[in-house]
Amino acid sequence: MFKVCKAKDEQPTAPGQGKKKSRVPGVMITQYVEELPEGMTTPDFTRKPIALTIPEGKMAFFRAIVTGNPTPKVSWARNNGEIDEERYKFVFDPVSGEHQLQMPDVCADQSDTYKCYARNEFGKALVTVTLNVIEIGYKKSKAMKESRTGIHVACLYTENEIIPKEEKKQEIDDQFWELLLSADKKDYESICAQYGVTNFRWMLKKLNEKKIEREEEQQKVVEKLCNLKPIELKHNGAAEFEIEMSLKDPTSKVFIFKDGVMIPFDADTEVKHGLKRVGKRFVFSINGVNPEDAGLYQLEVDGVKIFSTELKIPDVDFLVKIQDVKAEEREDAVFQCVLSRPMTKIIWMGKNNPVEQGDKYDVTTSDDMLIHTLVVKDCLLLDKGIYSAVAGLKSCSAWLIVEGEKFLLKLPPSKSCSFEMPPSFSVPLKMHQSPESYECQISCAVTGNPRPYITWYKNNISLNTNTNYYITNTCGVCSMVILHVGPKDSGDYMVVAENPLGRVECSTKLVVKGKEKTNKR
Repeated sequence: MFKVCKAKDEQPTAPGQGKKKSRVPGVMITQYVEELPEGMTTPDFTRKPIALTIPEGKMAFFRAIVTGNPTPKVSWARNNGEIDEERYKFVFDPVSGEHQLQMPDVCADQSDTYKCYARNEFGKALVTVTLNVIEIGYKKSKAMKESRTGIHVACLYTENEIIPKEEKKQEIDDQFWELLLSADKKDYESICAQYGVTNFRWMLKKLNEKKIEREEEQQKVVEKLCNLKPIELKHNGAAEFEIEMSLKDPTSKVFIFKDGVMIPFDADTEVKHGLKRVGKRFVFSINGVNPEDAGLYQLEVDGVKIFSTELKIPDVDFLVKIQDVKAEEREDAVFQCVLSRPMTKIIWMGKNNPVEQGDKYDVTTSDDMLIHTLVVKDCLLLDKGIYSAVAGLKSCSAWLIVEGEKFLLKLPPSKSCSFEMPPSFSVPLKMHQSPESYECQISCAVTGNPRPYITWYKNNISLNTNTNYYITNTCGVCSMVILHVGPKDSGDYMVVAENPLGRVECSTKLVVKGKEKTNKR
């Protein structure tokens, strides 16, 4: 197969320098030397920071674990504004090898695109990640408006040094352009946010130049190309993308690549990867999707890139699953779930069929994108069955039971009833044992109307204002996260829930195990 090489791969930006492919999607590696000495490696990320959406006033932090020989130095930067030691904390855990950029009491003006660098004498690795801070009271931040006017990387701080100005130049991953060349215009903004590009005028100009070059190459092998549909997860655990194209030569070879590596596929048998062709329509599928299938997929015809799309598998779970619902005929039924991390959209299924917004269904998402709701309107007997919510590779199901109309007897008017109830623990605290230097999460579930006020205590001392603990209360699920467990965290913990109708409390004990001694090499 003839394959067209990228110009950047043929002509590095400087003698002895070149780009390397990371095993982790979204990591860009630059190698400073042509050949690495024996036993030496360029920096890379084994755990990269992930995008974060959080209300202002909370503790925000990015985490990263890097590898390389010699050991890389880690530094952080942001596109707009400065990283000063008054508002940011640099933390390194020598046991786990984890680097953290912590932002206690995060503010709206800290919303930005951040960069994490790992450098040693043989190269550097770069990851970009976004922080979105939800403003309380719908305030309009001047800093957020200014951040959209262009690219400006501020002072870069490490634990012990300031990065020289000549290294502040923005580096764009080639994968960024590959995704834009095949993306719909409505997806430009999200792709730019993912790679830290805020100068849209420059991006559109550069993209137009690359489109002209790409179309000239495609015209050599393709007569017509349309209906490009990016890859997406299906409710049956598979993923697929499709395009329509007319080949100039019917005998042309079609190849599929994942992260630059060609993958085998079969058009007839049920294997891991398949490519079906029906007339001008090509459908590529992945059966039994797992986390290792995430990455950049590209379709080529005789060495010419035709279509690129990225499969993202969110690391998400259900904090609160949907529950069985019983509804009278002609009433509305409501299913609701709470996710462990924000998602703009999840898949809803009704009796094994996809459910979309329309006359029959209302599909809504909360402002923080954690609470997802499905309303089945005007229920009929034929609507009863199993409904499911699918988020990434996780799913949960529940029954909808619809009861028909019943004959009602006329009874004297009854007294008005109240739905108010004192607080109670539907899921109590459990005893925890945690190794030293690890993260520990303690959770319980509380019900009550009016909504109870929650207070956490350790050894009878309130923790609600202690920034060393990350405390949340989402739909009655109350959680406290200790980011870095130490011996001082051992003790008795208590949750108190109270409203005008009563007060309840629940206690547990946290035991912190000491570090095991290991022989250093």
